[in-house]
Amino acid sequence: MINLNTNTVIYRPVRQVFDFMSTPENDFQWQYGILASSRLSEDTNDIGTLFRSIGHLMGARVQGTFEVTEYEPNRRYGFKSLSGPLHSRTSYTFEIADGSTQVNISTQANVGESSQMDERILEKKMKKQLKENLKMLKELLEEHTAGTDKSPLVR
Repeated sequence: MINLNTNTVIYRPVRQVFDFMSTPENDFQWQYGILASSRLSEDTNDIGTLFRSIGHLMGARVQGTFEVTEYEPNRRYGFKSLSGPLHSRTSYTFEIADGSTQVNISTQANVGESSQMDERILEKKMKKQLKENLKMLKELLEEHTAGTDKSPLVR
C-alpha cells in the first residue's frame, strides 16, 4: 500500500484554490502526466460525480475513471478510482492560514494484481511527482493571479 501525505501553502484565498483544484478540467494545468481530464456527469462536483483522466504513468498511457467521494466547498474534496492501473483514494483539505490557503493532500494507492508495476518504485515516483505538482500549482495560482482580482485559470 502506498501512502502519500503532504501539504503546501498557497498565497491565494481558499475559495480560488478550492475551485481550481476541485475542477477536473484543470488537472492538466498542474499535474504532470495528465493530458486531459473531464467530468462525465453534469457540470457539478457533488458526491457521486464521475470524471475521467487520461495521462502517463511510468511510461505508459493510462486512462482512469474516478468518483467524487467528498465535496464540502472550501474545506474538503476527495475522489477514488473506479478503473485504471491503480486502486486509489485521494483527499484534499483546505485551511485558511494567515490570509493564505494551506492545502493538505492524502493519497492511498495500491497496484492491481494484474499490474507489472513495482510498488516501491511507483511510490518513489509518485512522491516526487506530487511535490512537483504542488510546486507547479503554487506557482500557477500565485503568479497568474498576482496583483489582479481575476480568478485563476478555472475552466
